[in-house]
Amino acid sequence: MMQDSIPACFSAGEKLSDDHAAVTRSGQSIFMSVYRTKIADQCRLITVTWCKNLLLHGLSVSVDGSSGDGQYTCKVELKPWYFWRKQGSKHFLVDSKPVDIFWDLKAAKFNGETEPSSEYYVAVVCDEEVILLLGDLKKDAYRKTGCRPALIEPILVSRKEHVFGKKKFSTRVKFHDKGRMHEISIECKNRINSSGISIDGVDPEMEIRIDGKLFIHVKHLQWKFRGNESIHLNKVRIEVYWDVHDWIFNPGLRHALFIFKPVLLSTSPSSVSELSSPPFSSSTSTPLSSQTGSSGSIEGLNSNNSSDFCLFLYAWKVE
Repeated sequence: MMQDSIPACFSAGEKLSDDHAAVTRSGQSIFMSVYRTKIADQCRLITVTWCKNLLLHGLSVSVDGSSGDGQYTCKVELKPWYFWRKQGSKHFLVDSKPVDIFWDLKAAKFNGETEPSSEYYVAVVCDEEVILLLGDLKKDAYRKTGCRPALIEPILVSRKEHVFGKKKFSTRVKFHDKGRMHEISIECKNRINSSGISIDGVDPEMEIRIDGKLFIHVKHLQWKFRGNESIHLNKVRIEVYWDVHDWIFNPGLRHALFIFKPVLLSTSPSSVSELSSPPFSSSTSTPLSSQTGSSGSIEGLNSNNSSDFCLFLYAWKVE
């Protein structure tokens, strides 16, 4: 299985042995979106990564090789003094099949975020078809590439985000293709020391809100640092898993992991049971963050519909 690969904003091009250490050193925000579609006559994964630190924005587009062994990657550094890099294209071969990446980020609006919100496009082309198109400048993308839309619509498999904060962490996400954007907010209240003892005399608590509404309230967090709950948002059930062990018991800059897994209410009972089973149990000491390393695990690589999607939120707590 292929392991997660998190670029360090591509600043030096070195291969990092510890991805989480790279995030810690750079203090960067990272958004990774994984899509499944047909490329070079095979069903493959395309990973689009946006990262941001004090010096630059970075964009990386990677395509899986055969049987998940190796990746073909296009990396773009959007430094202020490299204006020409904000528009261009790159060409590489995937199992001897030509693949082209086109991008136009000259007028992209980031609004202070890591991922652009408008006025841009990123297109992946193979066999004269645009197999993946991101951004709102779709007409410009088709004009530039001179290619038609692919007959197979790409499926968003997972999204991973690394965010930094002191007490509150937030992100925006769609739980299925035709749904609207939702804002997730996670807040850890009250402080404790490395032994799990309250500093302020009040036990730590955690609140998870969606669109401002409180859905999960965990009291005595020092005892319930790992867990899961089911919530209902409109017509979708969402399984929420959390692992905040390192926030509480490991000093320094550490991350908690939250997983949001939508389950369609029309799903059969057997598959619901399989999807909603916790990715960890109280009888194991292995952190949840250690169980999501491979692209073939909980992120789901089966051929179902939008219920495949998972959001992985790595929340880095800054003291």
